[in-house]
Amino acid sequence: MVEDDAAPPPVPLPARAAAAARGLAHAVLHGALDVVFPPGCIACRRSVERGAGLCAACWRSMRFIERPYCERLGLPFPQDFGPGLLSPEAIAHPPVYGRARAVAHYDDGPARRLVHALKYGDRLDLGRPMGAWMARAGAELLAEADVVVPVPLHRMRLWRRQFNQAAVLAREVSRASGVPWDPLALRRVKSTASQVGMTRPQRMDNVQGAFAVAPERGAAVAGRRVLLVDDVLTTGSTLNAASRALLRAGAAGVDVLVFARVVTES
Repeated sequence: MVEDDAAPPPVPLPARAAAAARGLAHAVLHGALDVVFPPGCIACRRSVERGAGLCAACWRSMRFIERPYCERLGLPFPQDFGPGLLSPEAIAHPPVYGRARAVAHYDDGPARRLVHALKYGDRLDLGRPMGAWMARAGAELLAEADVVVPVPLHRMRLWRRQFNQAAVLAREVSRASGVPWDPLALRRVKSTASQVGMTRPQRMDNVQGAFAVAPERGAAVAGRRVLLVDDVLTTGSTLNAASRALLRAGAAGVDVLVFARVVTES
């Protein structure tokens, strides 16, 4: 009789017993943790069945951005007007970067709460689920990207906050997509005022010349397609300034991926 070479060798009983024991211990541990620390909605902390996710109410309230949308800015359209259509905003104010994509509207719902919890509430645990959503929303951009780069904070603001929320998200986007990231490629060389309440021209003036590619990181950018990551896109002034610095350093192209963006309803 000819033996079947494709058949796997039998697993010894002790090894199978050990694997089963490890699996049982893992299940018991997680079950015990769920009893002591019940899983909660990452946006409102209501209890959920399992894992890091949204409760049913927050899921219904989350205004995800999906097609149809402006191919340049990722702004959602109320209906499908055909492929490749640009929004009036993209025509009136074309960005320095190529394309932008976002997970959700930045309104008063769960998306805003998540951004604020990460940025001001030190909820670094939100980085992974938010980054995973971003990797899905920006899949077409990541397919062409060579490196993921976060929008940096000025060193004084980084010292006060102790972390950069854009870097937290960029790391998780890189982890989810497999595209390498470089947190040091771009530097914020000018301390800028908070842009809350500023007009578009004021925002542009505020961030002019605020970014530069570190000389020692030039090779990480030159000739490569960069995916620039931030938490929120409002007017795009900051992302335009950062993109301009990357392109001046020789980047082959720059696209933008954020968790949420401001959408002006018509």
